[in-house]
This record gives sequence, C-alpha cells and structure tokens, in this order.
Amino acid sequence: MELFASHCVFPTPDIRRTAEYYVEKLGFRRVDYLDAREKHICLYRDGVEFILTQSDGREVVPNRVLYGYGGDAYVIVRDQQALQDEYEAKGVNIVQRLHKTDYHNREFVIEDIDGRWIYFGIKE
Repeated sequence: MELFASHCVFPTPDIRRTAEYYVEKLGFRRVDYLDAREKHICLYRDGVEFILTQSDGREVVPNRVLYGYGGDAYVIVRDQQALQDEYEAKGVNIVQRLHKTDYHNREFVIEDIDGRWIYFGIKE
C-alpha cells in the first residue's frame, strides 16, 4: 500500500471570489465543477491542489483562531525566496517573511483572501 498525495479542502463563503484570488495572486489554474451535486472548484499549481467548497455563507475560521496557533495548509517548496518575491510583487499579504524556524524549516507564511494562513517551506 502506498499513499500518493493529499489535497486541502477549503470551505469558503464566496467560492468564485476565492478562486479568482488564487488564480490572480497565487498563480493557480482553476477548474470549475459548479454544476456537480457537490459544487467545488479545483485549483492547481505544479503538484499542489486545493479544493474550494461552498460554506453556505459561514465565515472561515482559521486554525490559529480556533486553536491558538497553526496554519491551514503547508506547501513544500524548494525556492521559497523566489516564491515570496513573486507573491510580494502581486500584493499578497505576507504575514511572516522567510525565516528559519525552531523546528528547522525555512518558510514564509501568507494570509489568503479568507484569512487562512498558508505556509510555504521545507526542512533544512
């Protein structure tokens, strides 16, 4: 038996608005499944996929708010500096600039349009 991949599922109050943000600001490609019984939008960039679902108008409550710390997704990336520079140029809200953590990762953190914190890093 082998596990192959994992995808984050992000409920959102405005699925189209969130998808547009991920395309315009974060460089993802979007595929809509809004005619499906369970409406969703898949977002792709390289080997990463995020799946947006409708939250029936409910507000997104990020993990750091619910539990006092933590992100909502962690994406492994080799050249964090180049990605941070790309996002900075597009006006993405970078809440933690590239740094080395006390758990030996190099990472930076953005806040998406719904308030989620997404970490981009790798173990050194």
